[in-house]
Amino acid sequence: MTDHKNVFPLARRGFLKCLGACFPGLGLTQNGELPPVRALTRGPGFHWFGYYDKLEFDPSSRYVLGMRVDFEHRSPKPDDVIQLGIIDTQDSDKWIGLGESRAWCWQQGCMLQWVPGSKSEVIWNDREAGRFVSRIVDVKTRKRRTLPGPIYTVSPDGRWAVTPNFARLQDCRPGYGYVGIADKNPNVRAPEDDGIWRMELKTGKRELIIPYAAAFRVPYEKGGLDEAKHWFNHLLWAPDGKRFVFLHRWRGPKQGRGFETRMFTAGVDGKDMYVLDPYGKTSHFIWRDEKHVLAWSWHPSRGDRFYLYEDRTQNVEVVGEGVMTINGHCTYLPGNQWILNDTYPDKERNQNPYLFHVATGKRCPLGHFQSAKEYNGEWRCDLHPRFSPDGRKVVIDSPHGGEGRQLYLIDISGIVG
Repeated sequence: MTDHKNVFPLARRGFLKCLGACFPGLGLTQNGELPPVRALTRGPGFHWFGYYDKLEFDPSSRYVLGMRVDFEHRSPKPDDVIQLGIIDTQDSDKWIGLGESRAWCWQQGCMLQWVPGSKSEVIWNDREAGRFVSRIVDVKTRKRRTLPGPIYTVSPDGRWAVTPNFARLQDCRPGYGYVGIADKNPNVRAPEDDGIWRMELKTGKRELIIPYAAAFRVPYEKGGLDEAKHWFNHLLWAPDGKRFVFLHRWRGPKQGRGFETRMFTAGVDGKDMYVLDPYGKTSHFIWRDEKHVLAWSWHPSRGDRFYLYEDRTQNVEVVGEGVMTINGHCTYLPGNQWILNDTYPDKERNQNPYLFHVATGKRCPLGHFQSAKEYNGEWRCDLHPRFSPDGRKVVIDSPHGGEGRQLYLIDISGIVG
């Protein structure tokens, strides 16, 4: 069913269609209205998926992954368990139970995702026997296996996963790591025995490939690394699986409650590290292809912008000048002709997902979803828009419908064709 709060009134459509044709910079859709939206989940229970760079849809674009919990507006406790499921978008959005997890956070969930390259395997993080682990389940056969470590991002061929220490991440940035296990080096600023771990999904073999100390030793022109505590976050494989990107962050007396950030890339084995953005402000990012990363950051050439970085060079170019002017959770639709993005709540508390057409600079809004003031800080509900493999659907997390955070599907086929 269409969410009529997100459709322009009928009487205005002709006028808006004319405006859209004459002034594409206004960002109106082809027929002068917002695309249809429907709720995939409803109460009781609160549903969401988490981060924008994971595979929420299966390869057929029919099944959607989600998580469910029975509370909101507080931080997770070690004994809080979330339920995991699959939504069949072609069978009345039926919820099919999948499992549960004791290793999760509001922003990124439990890293629930389809295993790349597989039509039926799903992976997520959990906690058992005093350690974080990951589960792989075949949704057709229900065969399960447990791997000895957690995952953050999985390589495109489904062979490797890399991950930071979620206990340290929780200690340094609550809301992005997991509770229930303490960081083993709480008072060590840049440990040598911990950092980014690589795990082979077939065997479960794990190895430390980038210690925190390795990033700490890379000089930073503004200084201040010695007095700070260091951690890693936001890892993502390149589309060809030959490199991955990650954020090195730190906080010390100079940063106060904030932190500074450098964006690194590295090879599969953690070697050949390169500081792609050295200026301390990197935020959300996505790979466009195996050589380029789109990121919201600050650069001395133009200040705060979306920039396209060429890996292992200092070549950058602005993307979306005058149109994509606000930080958001960005991804490229298949084919790289469109960028899917969103905003944090504006002054009316609306979160605004949109598509940006790279060739023309046209911005097409996908809706305006209100987020109540209770959704803030660690407990906020970012939209984190995720697209289907066929590039015709988008799913968001949003509390706008009055039933707390739920999953909503946006049909973008009328925009992208």
